[in-house]
Amino acid sequence: MTEFNVPVSEGTRVFLNFSVSLEDGSEVDTNFGGDPVDFSIGDGSLLPGFERRLFGMVAGDRQMFEVLPEDAFGQPNENNVQRMQRDQFDEDAELEIGLVFSFADAAGGELPGMVIAFDDDEVTVDFNHPLAGRTVMFDVLIHRVEPAELH
Repeated sequence: MTEFNVPVSEGTRVFLNFSVSLEDGSEVDTNFGGDPVDFSIGDGSLLPGFERRLFGMVAGDRQMFEVLPEDAFGQPNENNVQRMQRDQFDEDAELEIGLVFSFADAAGGELPGMVIAFDDDEVTVDFNHPLAGRTVMFDVLIHRVEPAELH
């Protein structure tokens, strides 16, 4: 295998391990302890606010970044909180605060929504990303960077 010592930039494929945690240290997601993931810069695999922080890093670099909500999962949007009629849910669905349901979006994809309130008539569902409004810590270890055209 040919080794490259190119920095992460447009037109590169990056192999890395990462973790995302909250400011209090609680881990949200990680692949440390497993195989690195790989993606091409700009392919949409990684949020742009995370991707930008990798630019200039080379194989062997490890860094922890604080990512503000604007560069991570955004701020909560009150338009993403919807009230629905209770009868839109299965009669036998046992509703509870924090329960996540999968809803069909306009394009036919799936959109998760979390129940934040309910009564006999209405259910209030929050479609904001669960990490919206949160500052997250992004710990990344770069294993390999190579020109994307090799794939």
